[in-house]
Amino acid sequence: MPLTTDADIKALLDGARTIALVGASDRPDRPSYRVMATLQRHGYRVIPVNPQITGEHIHGEFVFRDLAQLGDPIDIVDIFRRSDAAGAAVDEAIAIGARAVWMQLGVVDEAAAARAEAAGLQVVMDRCPAIEIPRLGVEPVS
Repeated sequence: MPLTTDADIKALLDGARTIALVGASDRPDRPSYRVMATLQRHGYRVIPVNPQITGEHIHGEFVFRDLAQLGDPIDIVDIFRRSDAAGAAVDEAIAIGARAVWMQLGVVDEAAAARAEAAGLQVVMDRCPAIEIPRLGVEPVS
């Protein structure tokens, strides 16, 4: 079952250091652009993933084509994709051994969530970490 309690979500955010942001945008008017900056300001390392702008940089980070290209362990895969495309990102997160998948506001895929949980990943759906961090009083990452 996806994480829904404040305590569980806070514990996930407290334990995370590296977040892969699938669907990252280099356009300042896009929510993923702003959320990435917010997460970085809070101290997380955020690695952008977007096959359409691979090789570019967003907020100083190289943009990767897909999760399989990442060499670093990933705590949370934050998914900025439509619900019907979220499952593919979840499957990639499972394949790389991420600790958790986080589907953004409006993104819900029960089947993908079940696959992730069966593989041992924690799941958050239909929430935004940039909203949850201040709401839950998550301390900055040191």
